[in-house]
Amino acid sequence: MQNRQVFERMVGQPDYDGIARAVAKVRQGDRIGREQVLAAVCWCAFACPQAITPIFDVVAKAWLGEEKGLASSTFVKPDNLSSAPLEPSFWQDFWSVIDQKNFDAMSITAAVAGLGGAVHGAMRDLSEAAAAQHPGAGAATTRPVPGHTDLKALGAAPKNSLGYTLYQMVVDNGYDLEVLDRDAIQLSELPPALRYLNVRILQMHDVWHLAAGYSTSGSHEIAISAFQLAQFGHNYSAMFLAVVLMKAHVDTPRAFPLLLQLILEAWRHGRQAPAMMEIEWEAEWQHSIDDIRKRYDIKPYRSVLPSNMLEVFGGGSWWERIRLGWQLSRLLKQLKSEHNPYYA
Repeated sequence: MQNRQVFERMVGQPDYDGIARAVAKVRQGDRIGREQVLAAVCWCAFACPQAITPIFDVVAKAWLGEEKGLASSTFVKPDNLSSAPLEPSFWQDFWSVIDQKNFDAMSITAAVAGLGGAVHGAMRDLSEAAAAQHPGAGAATTRPVPGHTDLKALGAAPKNSLGYTLYQMVVDNGYDLEVLDRDAIQLSELPPALRYLNVRILQMHDVWHLAAGYSTSGSHEIAISAFQLAQFGHNYSAMFLAVVLMKAHVDTPRAFPLLLQLILEAWRHGRQAPAMMEIEWEAEWQHSIDDIRKRYDIKPYRSVLPSNMLEVFGGGSWWERIRLGWQLSRLLKQLKSEHNPYYA
């Protein structure tokens, strides 16, 4: 990042064809191409939530190629969308997050949540409108806010069931059943659609890990954010991905294409999967994950990238790091192709 003020001026209503051209530049390791893609991602994340789907669809189509599972009418490119201003105070907070070192899961969660409080006040209404209109979030306008999940009921489910598998996952790893305390973070203060969606996300995040085939590795936590974003336009996930991509651009630009591959594979997965918000998961505790996948046609996430790559680089043996580095170097060369060899 050579000039942050120049980047800030780039962030606004995008030229969708320009985004596609920028993606081609990213393949060749071009800094300007990365920043053009990032400008679009930051704009939809922090200023225009209704632009999330068209922007990510355009980037995914340019990077992964035409997707047989999505009709061409899916790739809508709307103009003149309402957006919130990005003020100097926001950019100050944003760059402070980007400059932080040694993020762990909790610190990056807190940092991104803080950016949610730094955006312009108009984002609340824009986010509510986008949530209410998202095709995967219909439950938010028709169902009451759900109560708390019963851990004992999960533990009493059959041994091979979704409920018992979730129980084991939570207990064995010391997870919080609903990730964060909904009352402590004042979700009741949100407008109706955002309140429902955010409560349900806290409840079902680990359920979707299991049902949609995402492990709890670092890279899959990034990937499932893209899955959730595609499913129901989760604005926190958009902010999280914008921060992760910018961190890669600033700190490890050579890894940016790999991160983009990971995110866009999961984005496509979320666009193709049935609406997870619409499923009554509490009625599924007794059933096996395989049975649930068959009945709802949920295909598990697949990536060309190893799920443990962040863990290997963070603490693997010398040989494991060398072997993974060689594997990813080969993949980077393949991703430079004009047509992604894995999705062309």
